[in-house]
Amino acid sequence: MDNIINNNMLRESKIIEQMELLGIQDITTDRQARNGTVVWRLPIKNNWPRQNPSYIEVASFKSGYVRNQNSGYSNYQLNKRCEGEPEYFDSGRKDSMGRPMYTKFTTRSCVLIPVEIDRLEYLLKYCVKNYYIKHANQVPNGDFYPKWMYEDKCKQANCKTTSQLDLENKLDTIKRIADYE
Repeated sequence: MDNIINNNMLRESKIIEQMELLGIQDITTDRQARNGTVVWRLPIKNNWPRQNPSYIEVASFKSGYVRNQNSGYSNYQLNKRCEGEPEYFDSGRKDSMGRPMYTKFTTRSCVLIPVEIDRLEYLLKYCVKNYYIKHANQVPNGDFYPKWMYEDKCKQANCKTTSQLDLENKLDTIKRIADYE
């Protein structure tokens, strides 16, 4: 039992350390904490709505859900989805032989994460993948630079684009390998 507690404390300290390195802040209110909710603010601004962007916030709920707190008109689940068991309903119609016809209906539901430390780990991985990596061209003050805009600025400043730099790096590596052999 002590080993499990120590392991969870170690996992939690690593998660908190990683969140601090990424600039993620805990903005949980007292009421949310009493309800078992933890809210985190990322240092990346959401592009919608364009006229008044705000920082992205995500939350972990005692119920097992993790959610985006401020995108669009409503919060949405970040949990993984799974297919539910199919259900069959009488369609009220009959086939050519007079037998009742049924409609098959399946739903998708969220996979709940019951343990808080597991929710925080999942939330951190989700944020890194979907906000930090996919939005790598957003800087902490919330500016967004599409690739075409960046390349246009490079052309104007007479600098090399990332694709040119990648090619030069690959060429240098090939030359070093050829010189070594």
